[in-house]
Amino acid sequence: MQKNSKLDNVKSNNSITYTKIDTVELKGSSTKVRRANILLKADADGPHWKDQDIADAFLCSRQTVENVRERLVTEGFDIALNGKRREVPTSLKRLDGTQEAKIIALRLSDPPKGRNAWTLRLLAEKVVELEIAPSVSYQTVRRTLKKTRLRIVRFSTG
Repeated sequence: MQKNSKLDNVKSNNSITYTKIDTVELKGSSTKVRRANILLKADADGPHWKDQDIADAFLCSRQTVENVRERLVTEGFDIALNGKRREVPTSLKRLDGTQEAKIIALRLSDPPKGRNAWTLRLLAEKVVELEIAPSVSYQTVRRTLKKTRLRIVRFSTG
């Protein structure tokens, strides 16, 4: 088995010293491993590599090395190593559960006169018309129906 290095921090006299611990298996994402290696090589009490040398060794940009070091100083060791969780999700849900249920019920109802089946665009227009949601795209309707496997299926007639 190949041994890897793991980063461990030891606090003493208001300063943090990084020590290298040999372990059988290093756990964590590749980003976390890269950050740990960057911090090890940048340690003033250890190898004290230059930023560009660290970037070349770990196949990242010099800016990445600078950002990891800056985060260590400003936000602490744990956040520099593990990263920071988002406070707000990347995209908020457009529809709540009752709105989704109404869209599913609408999809299961009979299509408008002159149509054989519902289309995503027709459903989106009807959702706004019935004031189920103030505005909704056909892609949001598609994702809602996909979750329940009620997708709009196109049939070939020839």
